Amino acid sequence: MGIRVTQPGLLTTVQDLGRTKGLAQGFSPSGVMDQWSAIQGNLLVNNVENEAVLEYSILGPTVTFSKPAVIAVTGGVVNAKLNGAQIHENQAIEVNSEDVLEIGPLTQGRYGYLAVSGGLQVDSILASKATSLRYGLGGFKGRALKTGDFLATVEPKPVIAEPEKRKIAVSSHDTDQTVLIRVTEGPQFAQFEAETITAFTNQQFKISKNADRMGLRLEGQPLSVANVPEMLSEATVAGGIQVPKNGQPIVLMADRQTTGGYPVIGVVASVDLPTIAQLVPGQVVRFKMISLTQSQQALADQKAQLKQIKQTFDALNPKVSRKTATKIIRLFR
Repeated sequence: MGIRVTQPGLLTTVQDLGRTKGLAQGFSPSGVMDQWSAIQGNLLVNNVENEAVLEYSILGPTVTFSKPAVIAVTGGVVNAKLNGAQIHENQAIEVNSEDVLEIGPLTQGRYGYLAVSGGLQVDSILASKATSLRYGLGGFKGRALKTGDFLATVEPKPVIAEPEKRKIAVSSHDTDQTVLIRVTEGPQFAQFEAETITAFTNQQFKISKNADRMGLRLEGQPLSVANVPEMLSEATVAGGIQVPKNGQPIVLMADRQTTGGYPVIGVVASVDLPTIAQLVPGQVVRFKMISLTQSQQALADQKAQLKQIKQTFDALNPKVSRKTATKIIRLFR
């Protein structure tokens, strides 16, 4: 059972939530750019949150299913079609053998996801199935998908009760020309002059055409680093906002290097990482400073929302009586 790639789309890779156990060895974490959308896709098809999905950028792939499965398309807005008929995003969809899914171009956002019931069966390296393109590591042969690739999935098809009821109400992606992004103080925040901090929070920055999975390069009035002391390399974090000598900030993302020597003025709040990841070149951001406590509370609220979604879907699963459960256990003894 599996998926045959007919058209690969743009930068379609196998990703999960990242290779966090490889950081000490110098491996980039990689993983999905928009964790919120990827997790939602997995919940829709009854997978664990960290199961591998397909991530695509700007243009989604066309794939053919060799066996029945349950799928979900999440993330950036697309007009996906199954055997030529349009399907909805953010809900579970049953597919049959030889069905063809054409995801097509994104009309909003930058990254999209295809989750499949049971997950994608690729090798786990350093406790992750994520593709690290810089090293040719993980995922499917360490690279983006090509026409003719075949990805194995679970066989037989996992049983999912009432898939038609597995839906998530998702608001449209932020298409405003200016998007507000919350940030906390970075490790070198206090070393920047007051005028630079004011410029950082008051001005607008445009997403550069050079933005990619490693980092989002921003364009605006340069921030001064003239009086920031030289520093040694230190560990990086997702959403860290580095300010190099040219004064144009870089927001570090999934494929970031594990260490860096540029001062970090701020760190994007975890809950806003999916928002900034989905912005396309030309869109504009403004940064709002918040406290660490506020950032933690926003993340806790998001986790509570995901927990509620999972509980709603778990309630759809058929109840197994104690007597039946005992019989099942005995079968496997």
